[in-house]
Amino acid sequence: MQLPPKVTDRAFERLSEIGASTEGKALRVAVEGGGCSGFQYEIKLDEPDDDDLVLENNGERVVVDSVSLPFLADAVIDFSEELIGARFVIQNPNATSSCGCGTSFSM
Repeated sequence: MQLPPKVTDRAFERLSEIGASTEGKALRVAVEGGGCSGFQYEIKLDEPDDDDLVLENNGERVVVDSVSLPFLADAVIDFSEELIGARFVIQNPNATSSCGCGTSFSM
């Protein structure tokens, strides 16, 4: 059985800091074809759709559409602050390889 992705407390805290829920928005994490490794992540603030999986904590939401969900089974959605910048990151056990930028992967 595939488990849905997990969202870290740090990712939810960042959503709260940027005021996503006060604008009725959620963090959308999607997978689409393309990128240098075959698939790429799309991460943006968006309004939830009826068929989205909604992961919620303290009023903040992360949504994943039904097509992307199998690609993100057991993944961890986190927020990282590094010297190169701060960004939402995905640790995906389903990816067999990924590119240096961390936004593209293959399965």
